[in-house]
Amino acid sequence: MIHRNLFSLTLLSAAGLFLSATGVAPAVDAADRRPNVLLICVDDLRPELGCYGVDYIHSPNIDRLAARGRVFHRHYVQAPTCGASRAALLTGRYGGRTNSALFERAARSAEEPGSVSPSMPAWFRKHGYTTVAVGKVSHHPGGKGGDRWNDPSKSEMPDAWDACVAPSGPWKDPRGWMHGLAHGEIRGEAKPGGGVEMDVMQSVEGPDSIYPDGIAIDEALARLERLATDEQPFFLAVGVLRPHLPFGAPAEYLARYADVELPATPHPSKPPGRTTWHRSGEFMQYDRDGRDPNTDAQFAVAVRKHYAACVSYADAQVGRLLDALERTGSADETLIVLWGDHGWHLGEHAIWGKHALFEESLRSPLIVAYPGLPRPGESTDAIVESIDLFPTLCELARLPMPGFVHGASLTPILEDPTSAGSPAVSYSPNAETIRTNRRRLVLHHDGYCELYDHTTPEGETKNVAEERAGVVRRLTRQLASRLLAE
Repeated sequence: MIHRNLFSLTLLSAAGLFLSATGVAPAVDAADRRPNVLLICVDDLRPELGCYGVDYIHSPNIDRLAARGRVFHRHYVQAPTCGASRAALLTGRYGGRTNSALFERAARSAEEPGSVSPSMPAWFRKHGYTTVAVGKVSHHPGGKGGDRWNDPSKSEMPDAWDACVAPSGPWKDPRGWMHGLAHGEIRGEAKPGGGVEMDVMQSVEGPDSIYPDGIAIDEALARLERLATDEQPFFLAVGVLRPHLPFGAPAEYLARYADVELPATPHPSKPPGRTTWHRSGEFMQYDRDGRDPNTDAQFAVAVRKHYAACVSYADAQVGRLLDALERTGSADETLIVLWGDHGWHLGEHAIWGKHALFEESLRSPLIVAYPGLPRPGESTDAIVESIDLFPTLCELARLPMPGFVHGASLTPILEDPTSAGSPAVSYSPNAETIRTNRRRLVLHHDGYCELYDHTTPEGETKNVAEERAGVVRRLTRQLASRLLAE
């Protein structure tokens, strides 16, 4: 198609064409159509990948994306839970602290039309994009509510998507798919006294399609093939479910870790004093044969290796998407974002899960790649937030800048990876936190404070709030001013 050829020629033209009026490398030439956007949302992904300097994780596809993009080493999500974190990403705003955040936003919009600002996909749709979501992009795969998450009358994000789909295959419905293991195994209902009927980890011989992500990526590839033939640019968001619990992936991925010696887990003990520590309920509800990774070192290693296998399985799905972009001829005209919805503890602070306001729950991978990116492959240590992606993509796609977002465009850092970021704010239902270059303050709603100094070996294991009262006051004011917008 003619527009693709023009785009390629633009990328080979003089350096002056790479710079916009703001000095930021544009994704496309002004005479051509706007770029496509591929947003890849990966569930529960820690920043433990080859491109993050971790040599025991096999992640060749994410690493090749990083080699032509910008890796953000200090990206922080707004909340350590799927729904609230994705709400912040998709709206560019603080607020909404539970997995129901987007449903609550939809209810407000229905009760009072015009009371909520447009979401990121709605903004792109308004400005000429075809918007499609496949898999888990908002909290529920497919974006619907109801008991089995398939009620078309209940939408998480009304008016955001031209299509929002989650093929369920043998898992029957989005809720079954979300917690599925191989060959259509669906998580059972809660047992009397607690717990669910499903193993916490599994590895079965077979192709990628025996686990939920396989069929979702099949659907994403089919959608991409169709979108690539349109003259209208697309905003395609694809949710990769693994490494979300339960940790199930085809056996070939686990085999890669059979002889890998994992490094010791840092600060593996329950922290002293009051913190946002929890009992890892999401993990512990699964069948574990009574074993506890906090007291059973062999079991802990097995869990970590199954998690690693899921990361490599997720990486393979990312590779399928990247290959399809190349195959359809869309790679040279597409902005790509790979985003982790939050981190995940693998024994740090004696937690196996997310939901805490520690570094391990709040720091996640972020990679942005597009043709014409200056100094591709260089990483940045600037502190950034998930809410920054909405204005960033608008600027790169040359859309009107949304004045209602709380985030700031990352284009200065994309142009120069040594540029400074700004402190990151996160929250849970009962506390807020602010992360600066040196410190983390956690402020509980009853006034109790945690202050950690990341320049010391103790990091987030020693609360120095009483010793640094002036720092606590200063960061409390800074945190309050940032959250006034919420």
